[in-house]
Amino acid sequence: MPIKKNILAQNVCSRVDPFEVCLSRKTLEETQHIFNHKIEAEAKPVTNQKSSGRCWLFAALNVIRLPFIKHFNLEDFEFSQGYLFFWDKIERCNFFLNNVVETAARNEPVDGRLASFLLSDPTTDGGQWDMLVNLVNKHGLMPKKNFPETYSCESSLRMNQLLKSKLREYARAIRELISKGGSDADVRSLIESQMTHVYRIVGICLGIPNSTFTWNYYDKNKAFHSVCLVTDPRPTNDYGKVYTVDCLGNVVGGRKCIYNNQPVELLLQLTAKSISEGGGVVRLRGVEAVRGKAGYTGFEGVSRHSRLHDFPLVFGVDIQVTLSKADRLLYGESAMSHAMVFTAIHKNEDGEVTKLRVENSWGEDRGEKGYLIMSSDWFKEFVFEVVVDKRFVPQEVLDVFKQEPIVLPAWDPMGTLAQC
Repeated sequence: MPIKKNILAQNVCSRVDPFEVCLSRKTLEETQHIFNHKIEAEAKPVTNQKSSGRCWLFAALNVIRLPFIKHFNLEDFEFSQGYLFFWDKIERCNFFLNNVVETAARNEPVDGRLASFLLSDPTTDGGQWDMLVNLVNKHGLMPKKNFPETYSCESSLRMNQLLKSKLREYARAIRELISKGGSDADVRSLIESQMTHVYRIVGICLGIPNSTFTWNYYDKNKAFHSVCLVTDPRPTNDYGKVYTVDCLGNVVGGRKCIYNNQPVELLLQLTAKSISEGGGVVRLRGVEAVRGKAGYTGFEGVSRHSRLHDFPLVFGVDIQVTLSKADRLLYGESAMSHAMVFTAIHKNEDGEVTKLRVENSWGEDRGEKGYLIMSSDWFKEFVFEVVVDKRFVPQEVLDVFKQEPIVLPAWDPMGTLAQC
């Protein structure tokens, strides 16, 4: 005979989102948007990436605008996310076509794992820190008023479908030319011809930036003083080593995506130090976006807490953290899928970080007027990557960047944020 509690849970879940049913009222009551270490001022307006995978661009530009707003005493300001999105699409399509040439030179079969992986999603919206650096170094920045959003900026699905279809067609043409003994010059000429069509598609969907616009402010101070640290606890990937992912990037000849692997405790420590001691802002580059998803719809922004959902109470079995962080990566349960910004932390009487304030890019209707709370326990379990000012990073950690990167396969989960 069914247990009455299970029948009650079934009755409720048949009419309500199961994640909402499992929300812990006690956790909601105990978690408040009060922090004792905050940045000097949070920028306005709260941004909204809408139906696109541009969180990495929004998070970075939300940070970059802070000193700009302060310097010019502005009430609010946004850099154009669409401008970098435009150039990322152009650069990334060109990067993909050149990867087709590279994999063909390696004699990778078109139905092999690497080529199949690249063809499965030739262009995506996601990205990594080094990809952002590549874009800003090459193309600079532009105020949003000079290059506003378009439909395909805010809803990129259809444009991406057009590009993916053409890129697969172009990949076939490139591989056929190479198989017939085409010269390097012939291949370059073919890619140039193909890219004219890519440029036209992207330009029609996103608009084309004004080539006469010049903005020099960030260029004069744009030396990147931040470094990217990741935490990958898989036993195959040692701490204190640097890694990169095969065929991952967005600009031909640009910086590689480099991962300095360190324990998560160090990432949390440097995040806290950056905010509390330096008044800095930490770019949260790699976090699993699925956990606590029910909280995104409201509940005062308490959406990133390891005890937010009481699954055993409803289902009689725990769901959230049943595998270790390393095993979740190995078995496909976890992956980096979102980027946001830390703007504050809260420490208890013992000086331990208990929670962090997170600026999201999903508009003011999500969370607490666009902001979320992340518990330190949640940070340790589901954060994989942060970008911090290198002046807060110990020299021995910075020295790790001098190593020759260990190359991970293209499908490794460390590259998933750029494939979202």
